[in-house]
Amino acid sequence: MQMRRLALLALLCLAPLAARAACEGRDLRATLSEETQAAVAAAAARHPYPEGNRWRAERDGRVIDILGTIHLDDPRLARIAEDFRQALARADLLLVEMSPEDEAALRRNFASDPGRLLLPGAQTLPALMPDAAWARLAEELRARGIPPAMGARMQPWYLSLQLAIPACAAETIAAGARGLDHRVTGMAKETGVPIRSLEDPETLFSLFEDEPLERQVRLMQASLLPEGRGEDIFATLVESYFDETHAEAWELSRLLATETVALPEEEVNALYDELAEELLAARNRAWIEVIESAGAERIALAFGAAHLFGEAGVLALLEREGYTLTRLDF
Repeated sequence: MQMRRLALLALLCLAPLAARAACEGRDLRATLSEETQAAVAAAAARHPYPEGNRWRAERDGRVIDILGTIHLDDPRLARIAEDFRQALARADLLLVEMSPEDEAALRRNFASDPGRLLLPGAQTLPALMPDAAWARLAEELRARGIPPAMGARMQPWYLSLQLAIPACAAETIAAGARGLDHRVTGMAKETGVPIRSLEDPETLFSLFEDEPLERQVRLMQASLLPEGRGEDIFATLVESYFDETHAEAWELSRLLATETVALPEEEVNALYDELAEELLAARNRAWIEVIESAGAERIALAFGAAHLFGEAGVLALLEREGYTLTRLDF
């Protein structure tokens, strides 16, 4: 099930992370019935810390300034990053999901071993898929600037990542637009604040590569969304981020997935539960160990907003460690 977790992570957790300006999607929240809106709101309210992207955690003189981020660009992020500058100026250490040095090392690793992204032997996707499905995939690849002849040799898990990003955002991303994480690490470099990763950069990729190829192909096909749907989901989750309603965004994305992804509803819900444990909760628990073992008394902490909420969210875990949490203006 690991590859599908990746596809859902990309589609439903990373979806609000892309450049919004190039896309024309609509916020689907306004189209929901009152009954559906109430159900989503009730589900979100069951999670501890369902809202808020800026927090401060304090315990025995230790202060942690927390920023929930999105990983790619949006013009509104400039003000948010600038508002975090003061917290960085006071920090002895910045902890992020992946430091610039670790990100560069990861890129070098993939550049030196590009075979990790390719199908084994002489296999090709057109030989593994129905003709109509390959034609649809080829169309989506062209829209993202990937020649179908190249895509035909790529691992399905990697293409699922590409499919999770609407074609409308691809040009902005390819041009090097970077999001809140990069803005924050850039400011830290300017001021000389040390930067460390919360986890090994290979952590996520270790979850991607074990799924049998046949299942990868089937699940990649399921990730092909109807035309325009991906843009609408992007727009919805982007606006949810800026509204600071990350638990609501999670529950809404679950609903949208059951309506959109070409899999049975019970399978989508089961995958969401697994996703919550393996790609959010398990990583959050590991991050707490890193935070607690860091020697600094004043820490700036920046990571994807999806990690904030829930019983196993970073905020609830810090509270269990004895920290007092205060929500700050965003």
